[in-house]
Amino acid sequence: MKLAFLWHMHQPDYRNASGIMQMPWVFLHAIKDYYDMPWMLARHSGLKATFNITPPLIEQIQLYSEDIVSNDRFFTLWMKHPSELNETDRQWMIKMCKSAPYETMIEPIEPYSELYHLEQYSDDELCDMEVWFILAWCGVYLRTHNSVIKELLETKDGFQCHQKLSLLETLGDFISSIFPYYSKLQNEGTISLSTTPLNHPILPLLVDMHNAEIAHPGSNLPEHPISMEEDAKLQISRAQELFKKTFGHDAVGFWPAEGAVDERTAAFYRDAGLKWIATDEAILFKSLGSDHRDTLYQPYKYSDLTIGFRDHGLSDLLGFTYRFWDSERAADHFVSSLESLPGVGEDSTVFVILDGENAWEFYNNNAFDFFDALYRKLSHTSWCEMVGMDEVAQQEAKELSRLAPGSWIHGEFNTWVGHPEKTRGWELIYMTKRDYQHHEETLGQEVKEKILQHFLAAQCSDWFWWYGDDHVTEFGAEFDELFRSHLIEIYLLMNISPPYDLYTPIISDRSSEDFLLQPKFPISPDINGSHNTFFEWVGCGVVDETKLFSTMDRVRGPIETIRFGQNEKQFFCAFIGDMPTLQHCDKLHIIIEPFQIRFEIQFAALCSTKKSMNESNGVKLEVACATWLELSLDFSALDAGEIQLRFEIERDGIITQTLPGYGELEVNLETTYAENWFV
Repeated sequence: MKLAFLWHMHQPDYRNASGIMQMPWVFLHAIKDYYDMPWMLARHSGLKATFNITPPLIEQIQLYSEDIVSNDRFFTLWMKHPSELNETDRQWMIKMCKSAPYETMIEPIEPYSELYHLEQYSDDELCDMEVWFILAWCGVYLRTHNSVIKELLETKDGFQCHQKLSLLETLGDFISSIFPYYSKLQNEGTISLSTTPLNHPILPLLVDMHNAEIAHPGSNLPEHPISMEEDAKLQISRAQELFKKTFGHDAVGFWPAEGAVDERTAAFYRDAGLKWIATDEAILFKSLGSDHRDTLYQPYKYSDLTIGFRDHGLSDLLGFTYRFWDSERAADHFVSSLESLPGVGEDSTVFVILDGENAWEFYNNNAFDFFDALYRKLSHTSWCEMVGMDEVAQQEAKELSRLAPGSWIHGEFNTWVGHPEKTRGWELIYMTKRDYQHHEETLGQEVKEKILQHFLAAQCSDWFWWYGDDHVTEFGAEFDELFRSHLIEIYLLMNISPPYDLYTPIISDRSSEDFLLQPKFPISPDINGSHNTFFEWVGCGVVDETKLFSTMDRVRGPIETIRFGQNEKQFFCAFIGDMPTLQHCDKLHIIIEPFQIRFEIQFAALCSTKKSMNESNGVKLEVACATWLELSLDFSALDAGEIQLRFEIERDGIITQTLPGYGELEVNLETTYAENWFV
């Protein structure tokens, strides 16, 4: 068996019209992930993987290599003494410094954790938190190899201004070494490199917006769409130019942004001289008219272009599930899952493709322990050979007569068009494009080129990702403003007053807490798998899983809503969603921390008996499944104030859904809800 890992390294273009990066995520992932990911692979001999480096990432890393402070709003403020900040900038800095995942990045650093919980900050306290924020983002390589970082991490008494300067100089030098390191590993045969169209656009939607309706009939399309086919071709050719300028050679293949493909854009890639692209299994199954998994594990050819189709389940294990598991157990599970894939033989190729950066801050130790275990096991597995995508393109491939339009999310485009906010974004692009076409003849070539750059930037998929209610971020307003700023600048370049519409925020006023409602009152529902009366769950907490998708997406499991609550003796939970699909799953895993208590419920047995009773370490579990899946946990035998609950749904050896989607359900067993009572 051949295993083709493709790590997609991407961040949006955070530059405003003045070229200044408005958010520091490229820098933060540069010091945490962009060097560490290939380094963790290279520590183990005989392994190979593909790293897809997107053009916005290339350009912004190069800006950091030139001058960090003048090219980034965050570091312009970071280098100032907090006493120099106005109240708006000060609050924004506090928001940024509290944005790291608490359990894995803040809590392990005691001084940072103490500062995090303060409500008000003196200048010295804010200065310290700013430094700890950057140190927390430093990856394992920097923490173990860089003397400046190691010394600062041992600091007990706060930081001085000169230490900020030293830290930034050190990290600037480190960022400058990232791309030379990639080139070195490629020359040694450890990695292959690829890229993505210039501004990470959804090419099939640029070429023909009706692709969205083909992929998902009934989609809400923008009115009077314009085909931007020439822009789509430029997105490919300019990406190839930048890649060659950076790495000294043409890219052999592309990962289309969001795995978005159709037959016309596949022809664009072929005509540009590319040998391969990759996308999701859903596209293959739609193209074949069959979802038999044994058809997945081989390369295909469409119109002389090799295509690899990702195994969504295996990819999601790394992106979402294994962060909760012990590293050795997770690595063993992945290898055994590979070995047991249906219809896989010696000549098979398995494609595992996922985000190469955003998942790891939710792992302990930035996933170093997991990858060390996984790569060690794979390097000693005789039946599995890791290959790069460039090698896959040289293999024999099965001909594909049709390529269905779609993306890596459900084989559809609804993540980028359909919701009123997403559709509004496209309509503003079309409005601006039409106005530009009316005035194009009056503009000089230099102005036209600047306008083109803003159009290409506005076509980035990331803006549309954060519109709508399917993904959540605390920085939605910042993304919205960046998107509209490109269109505003186009009008300013034409010496035309921008329409008022472009100054009106698209994104609605919502917070990341919309998906979670906390319980208000004690509850005591009857656990029978059915919704008996409205009053059983009145006052319960609610997790809306349909809104729980942050920086990534996954195959959405059968559970759509979780209801939860407790009384003085028991905790209760109800799972609501696609029950026929749930009942065809194999197991429900219930994990209770910090006591490391685990329950494993077999769905087949549960569905036949309708009810199950279990006990582990004094905790009693009652489960029932009919129109809902309901359970109760009796913790009266435990001496505990707080617990954390996690649920995993397993089918065919793969964890298809982890609940709740944001991590763990924290339960205070001593809660009385007295503050919510009224007379």
